[in-house]
Amino acid sequence: MTLTTTTPAADALVIIGGDAAGMSAASKVRRVQPNRQIIVFEKSHYTSYSACGIPYYISGTVKTSEELIARSPEEFRTVYNIDVRTMHRVLSVDTDNKRVKVLDKEKGTEFWQQYGQLLIATGGKPYCPEHITGHDAANVFGVSTLKTGIKIENFIRDTKPKTAVILGGGYIGLEMAEALLIRGLNVCLVNRGEQVMNTMDPDMGTLISEAMRNLGVTLYLEEELTELENADNKVTAVITNKRRIEADMVVFGMGTSPNTYFLEGSKIELGVKNAIKTNAHMQTNIPDVWAAGDCTETLNLVSKHPMHIALGTLANKTGLVAGSNIAGEAITFPGAVGTAVCKICSYEVARTGLQEKDLIRLGIEYVTASTSSKTRARYYPGAKKITVKLLAEKNSGRLLGGQIIGEEGAAKRIDVLATAITHNLTLQNIIDLDLSYAPPFSPVWDPVQTAARKLVKDI
Repeated sequence: MTLTTTTPAADALVIIGGDAAGMSAASKVRRVQPNRQIIVFEKSHYTSYSACGIPYYISGTVKTSEELIARSPEEFRTVYNIDVRTMHRVLSVDTDNKRVKVLDKEKGTEFWQQYGQLLIATGGKPYCPEHITGHDAANVFGVSTLKTGIKIENFIRDTKPKTAVILGGGYIGLEMAEALLIRGLNVCLVNRGEQVMNTMDPDMGTLISEAMRNLGVTLYLEEELTELENADNKVTAVITNKRRIEADMVVFGMGTSPNTYFLEGSKIELGVKNAIKTNAHMQTNIPDVWAAGDCTETLNLVSKHPMHIALGTLANKTGLVAGSNIAGEAITFPGAVGTAVCKICSYEVARTGLQEKDLIRLGIEYVTASTSSKTRARYYPGAKKITVKLLAEKNSGRLLGGQIIGEEGAAKRIDVLATAITHNLTLQNIIDLDLSYAPPFSPVWDPVQTAARKLVKDI
């Protein structure tokens, strides 16, 4: 195939990926540099959509897929003068010659695109073990893009499946379990860990597993996916190391891998889980090349080690930082503490900071305690149970991690703990916080302070 080469202006910015990180950066550059040439290659039809909202679209809580789109490609083109090229996949990056190889998916043609500066914001992709075949069958789905969400919705509407097997017990697994329960499916979940949610300590994971069973989800814990039984491009059953589970549809929720496979030979340095290494300005090791979002590493502010974590909050923040630096404004992204929340029906789950296994691996001496209380004053109607677990450094009392499980009003309390960890607060500092109180919102002692009061005795 003969490849043509397109040469833009010498200072043109080329962005790979048109979702949160990529378009946050593009929009920032456009605000600062109104006349600069900006080209965005996006492999799907969509830009700037909420991937986190996909389970709620599938459940019917969000009525249309259009509601998940913040700005369309056409809006970026006409209002912001950003050259968004949808259905274009970047196949490789040649940093020696400052160009990217692009496939026009609709025309079936390939070409080289020169760049002055490059931002890689390709996000993540659903993890699937390499030895598993059949993951591309018609009734097998990942949940990472708006296109996949629409595909799932169309499949449920057109084929009316009765049973679903979810592979993996992380955030996506739990949220998709809720969505499919609401749609009336019988839901099974296979997880290789002893409990769901391996980002929580096992004792907290036990509470989540119990909650899922109470909702009607069948859990198969400590089981490994070994095979997808396939017939005529349709998976008929999931095979684990312990059983065969028949399924009308299968959803991968085994985590997210950085979408960096196309960077082989580019000389761009990769790190944890093959995520792109960057400095605090979101610059890579290659001049004029930046990266942002779920395809990059993030510094863990507690452990001081790099980690890979796929979160919409971080994608937007790192995209803004990258765009600011590309446009000449020197700002930094300090890192994160790994704060995340999710919901499955009436249950809320939240976590931040380090887990016990992290502290053991790092050799940090710690103390931990859990407390159960109510989300409101005990006498106020609608008060729900909330369990808070805290981990703190022995002797100093510095908060290192927090986990919360409860019902309405529980999860967002994690923000207090995330703030405390980010600013190196101690348990006593948390106890001393002037948190708000009124019976409809909290007991006199907020549950996070009750947990701190219990744990402070052990430091």
